[in-house]
Amino acid sequence: MNAEVSPSDVVGDRLAKPDRVVALSDGVFAIVITLLVLEVAVPDNLAEQSLRSSLEELRPTLAAWVISFLITGMFWVMHRDLFSRVQSVNRGVVWLNLLYLLPVSLIPFAASVLGKYPDTAIALRLYGAIMITATLMRLTLNWYVVRHPALLWPEESTDRARLAAAIMAAPILVYALAMVVAAAMPGLSISLYLAVPALYFLLVTLLRARPGTRDEADELS
Repeated sequence: MNAEVSPSDVVGDRLAKPDRVVALSDGVFAIVITLLVLEVAVPDNLAEQSLRSSLEELRPTLAAWVISFLITGMFWVMHRDLFSRVQSVNRGVVWLNLLYLLPVSLIPFAASVLGKYPDTAIALRLYGAIMITATLMRLTLNWYVVRHPALLWPEESTDRARLAAAIMAAPILVYALAMVVAAAMPGLSISLYLAVPALYFLLVTLLRARPGTRDEADELS
């Protein structure tokens, strides 16, 4: 059970419902996904053979779109899971949420660069740097909320919060590895980015199968 709101939790800080924060965040995620697909341009007035060549040229852009769509979806799912536990927000949550949305809003830019320069180490590392920054800001937001239990619903579990944080942090290792191998093995680097959403859902599935973590993992998407 959560403790009642203490003066230290609210002095100089006005609590509010999270609805507007969630609405803004959902809008940003929707725009990010829309901008991603706009990068996929359909060639016009082409013969069958030249269309085939154009689609082949579009393959890196399509790959960057698929990876970015899945990772953006993963970020949104984690955000939804966090705010399903939040009953009130303060200034700290509002500003940390905005700072989380900052790198998230750069995902279409990173995907565009990756789609145009898929074999370039700097493009691959830029992509990884933006993903790591977004993940770190997501962890910071989660840490802040957990440190202020008055913001959470009474049934919030400490074990669940720790498990969620561990799952959020896990992709950082994959992003970092993808950045390390970017120069020597760009194909492997892209594959590692693609593997992140699959590894996330696999990890949640495995945790649900374990009796010791099933209850906490069942509440995660």
